[in-house]
Amino acid sequence: MSLVIPVRNEARNIAWVLEQIADDIDEIIIVDGDSTDATLVTARRYRPDVRVVQQEGIGKGSALRTGFMAATGDVIVMMDADGSMAPQEIRHYIHFLSNGYDFAKGSRFIGGGGSLDITLFRRFGNRFLLTVFNSLYGTDLTDLCYGFCAFHRRYLEHLSLSATGFEIEAEMVVRAMQAGLRIVEVPSLEMPRRAGKSNLHAIRDGIRVLHTVVGGHRAGLSGRLVQAVSNRHADRGRPSLAATVPSR
Repeated sequence: MSLVIPVRNEARNIAWVLEQIADDIDEIIIVDGDSTDATLVTARRYRPDVRVVQQEGIGKGSALRTGFMAATGDVIVMMDADGSMAPQEIRHYIHFLSNGYDFAKGSRFIGGGGSLDITLFRRFGNRFLLTVFNSLYGTDLTDLCYGFCAFHRRYLEHLSLSATGFEIEAEMVVRAMQAGLRIVEVPSLEMPRRAGKSNLHAIRDGIRVLHTVVGGHRAGLSGRLVQAVSNRHADRGRPSLAATVPSR
């Protein structure tokens, strides 16, 4: 299992994150976006076994794609370095991947999940983007713009990721749908950033997410069509490729 954590000047947060990571994580990859503080020194101090990879390109999406390509584990988990996500939750994602699902994504808005950080404006924006996504792809997801995810590495090529910014999270869900992966939402509690300021710009990045969702739908199969095709294959005795979200 490989854990990918993008960082840029997270010296005040990375120690807490690394201290919470269980020893059964095979590989921790820190993707550094040209940090100018003590992020890397601190990371190596608390976890001497971390792999540091220099980010290629600019933005969170570029950092994650760099980390994914460097990962060697059969399962890839991604999470933030600001302390807003609890590493203890990783085991829940792995549980679902070990029981038939291909792509596990965190949700703050299902039972057992929540957010202590999201503003009313961001909540409204997320709900709008989610409504557009569910309408276009025929799904009933509860969260779209949240960066705690895990998936089997064998599907990385099928995701064909190209996003450079925060829209990478939405792009991953869009591509997982188009690839026919079985998707499950995992309850997650988002905590406030422990220190520092986020690089997220709600309006700018929200527009990029919208373009990703709408553009992805025009470029390929919608989730509803994938479901119909895979059901037909299942009727013929072939393995099902349905992208599914379990009923709640």
